[in-house]
Amino acid sequence: MEATILHADLDAFYASVEQLLDPSLRGKPIAVGGGVVLAASYEAKAFGVQSAMPGRRARELCPELIFVEGHFKDYQRLGDASIEVLGDFTPLVERISIDEAFADVKGCTHLFGSPTEIAQKIRHRVRTEIGLPISIGVARTKHLAKIASQVAKPDGLVTVDPDRELAFLHDLPVGLMWGVGPVTEARLAASGVRTIGQLAQMPGRSLTRLLGPAAGEKLSALAWNRDPREILTNRRSHSAGAQSALGRKPAQPHVIRPTLAHLADRIGTRLRAKSLAGRTVTVRVRFADLRAVTRSATFDASLAATVSLTEIAEELVQAALADHPREKHISLLAISVSHLEKDPRLQLELPLGLANEARRPGTRRGLARHAADRAMDAIRDRFGRDAIGYGSIALGVQRSVPDDFRKLAERDL
Repeated sequence: MEATILHADLDAFYASVEQLLDPSLRGKPIAVGGGVVLAASYEAKAFGVQSAMPGRRARELCPELIFVEGHFKDYQRLGDASIEVLGDFTPLVERISIDEAFADVKGCTHLFGSPTEIAQKIRHRVRTEIGLPISIGVARTKHLAKIASQVAKPDGLVTVDPDRELAFLHDLPVGLMWGVGPVTEARLAASGVRTIGQLAQMPGRSLTRLLGPAAGEKLSALAWNRDPREILTNRRSHSAGAQSALGRKPAQPHVIRPTLAHLADRIGTRLRAKSLAGRTVTVRVRFADLRAVTRSATFDASLAATVSLTEIAEELVQAALADHPREKHISLLAISVSHLEKDPRLQLELPLGLANEARRPGTRRGLARHAADRAMDAIRDRFGRDAIGYGSIALGVQRSVPDDFRKLAERDL
């Protein structure tokens, strides 16, 4: 098979946009954010500045660091314009975030040249028409194309010859693999696995014991470039989720409750905007040592009410903490709602005095919660998100990452 899959990834996107909007920032170490680094330029990364790093620590590493406020509308506008360039060459484009996308060009080489030539044309147009640097990897599979684009950074192009795929892949660090985060990378390193080639040679049982059956099988296949996934042009999320990194906080109600309420508010707003509701609520709790646990519950009726989601998530988190009584600190909380339904049928219910009556969308109290959320949604649509909200959320949550920035990472429902 020919290498026809492209992975295009805008370089240091948010920081590059700021340098485009303000040419005086070009060539200087900059960071988007303030209390927390939301994004950093390559000049700042050279000093060790990274995303999600506290602003104080970033300034210690780079005293000349310049913090700038984010221009979120420009991020969306320029990200859209850049990805649209790929669509001028092929209809098979799968956008996976605001600043990156896959494209399959196998059906248009007779019009625009080889896959490498097409990648060169895309890079030239994004640079000249939009003003942003973009790196592209060209390979036979999605996973390898994504890795190639990371190798190409910054502002480069790498094409992987199908005859030399494993020779290219196996010498690279395992951290470049899709699905290998810092925790997994550290766990593999503790077992002596630092390259993708070493991972490929690792016995299946050992990998399964180390990472679990699902992750072990997936990474083993990717290490041998076995990736049958195709380009999905209408890719939409089958769940709505949000998470909040807390640093190191006590696992106490005054931390947990407002954080979950804020996450549920974000998720519920997204669901209601698309006339969606979900039957399964899942929470994720990460402890101070970065170990994480999940708990979930599935219901007969679909939910989208903010208060109901908050209450359910809080019960699930408390159940997870009860199972780990020695864990006194948490570093992250997350909620996701799945098994989504479009315009779910609402079954009206009699007031039977059930313990969970307020959460059931067909009861009088459930309908009241839904009506209150809808009224807030209408006010926010007209006057902005900060115009109204639940008092427990407004008073209890310190948002180091603006909601506008988080929205840029949310996939369409």
